[in-house]
Amino acid sequence: MSYDKENIFYKIINNKAPSEKIYENENAVVIKNLYPKAPYHLLVLPKGEYESYTEFGLNASVQEKIDLIDAINETIKKYDLQNSGYRLVANTGEFGGQSVPHFHIHVLGGEKLADFGL
Repeated sequence: MSYDKENIFYKIINNKAPSEKIYENENAVVIKNLYPKAPYHLLVLPKGEYESYTEFGLNASVQEKIDLIDAINETIKKYDLQNSGYRLVANTGEFGGQSVPHFHIHVLGGEKLADFGL
């Protein structure tokens, strides 16, 4: 399977589509979700062309992995979620509910979270 460069996250990462970026480092970017399911609903995107968590885990460099974790941690700090709580979600594949074929992690917080069907 080849990576689809027409997906919206690829376009956002490459500044070909608008987004509200809240954090960026060499290998990751964090954006606000256009359709939030919680008061804070951010998406952490690796800049590499990875479709799934599995692909990212197997093929990303150590630095890419560190930068993704740093992006998550900076997001949690920025919105002061470390004490109140948050949820990290990574949907993978059709049966996992993934709607955009680019690996991404949802960071949700700001209120008690129910099952939002992510």
